[in-house]
Amino acid sequence: MQNYFKFLGHQLKGWPQQNYYLFFFSLGCQVMTLVGQTITPLTILTFIGTTLGVLCVLAINAAKSVNGVLGVLSALCFIITGYAAKNYLTIFEQIAYVITLDIPVLISSNWNVNMASKIRKFTGRSWAVALLSTVVIYLLSGWAIGAFTDDPRPWVDAISFAISFTAGIICFLRFNNQYIWWLASGLAQMVLWFISFRQGSATLAMFINSSVYLINDVLAFTVSPWYNEKERQRVAAAESAYAEQMATQSAGQLAHENN
Repeated sequence: MQNYFKFLGHQLKGWPQQNYYLFFFSLGCQVMTLVGQTITPLTILTFIGTTLGVLCVLAINAAKSVNGVLGVLSALCFIITGYAAKNYLTIFEQIAYVITLDIPVLISSNWNVNMASKIRKFTGRSWAVALLSTVVIYLLSGWAIGAFTDDPRPWVDAISFAISFTAGIICFLRFNNQYIWWLASGLAQMVLWFISFRQGSATLAMFINSSVYLINDVLAFTVSPWYNEKERQRVAAAESAYAEQMATQSAGQLAHENN
């Protein structure tokens, strides 16, 4: 367990500097939003969720698998926030993230080891499957949520869900094309939460959070290991060095115990 916490601490290091700048910018915006409104359990929970959520997407941007832990924790907060706003597909979106991305990352030793060296790109077939899947999920989820719930924005909710759900699967499969979906997802979520805020169903914090996600997605095309070859090589080298260090420590501890 101690080694696992060391691993998580290591995963928060070595990010592109721009990622840290964006996190503290987001944190400042969320703090100002929190103190500028009536503080309730829901606004506090939203603040915690958005802070962890930003860390999660920045971790993915930096090709660090700590996003698994951060994703599960932020999802719990967003599920409650989505339910309060009656954006029901947001709930399913977070559950989908946990099932398709966070839990597999947590239990897959292969995904966690030197992930930056395993990034790949779409083929023509991959493009077709991803686009078709997004459209099918949009149509099915929009119809279902409108027919069986009182969601006041079923089709706006559905487009955000469809794009984000597909992006999570693409991310787990290690395709860098995920950021085209994340970029579209950020725009869709900004629209969804702005409408929700204007209709009195959500706090402004969720709109700000979606804006930060959008900035992170744009950032990914420049400094992230998913697209920047030099950064990918740097991260891969750092991860390899860390793995060798941990292996050496484990071997030393085993020898000490045997003696």
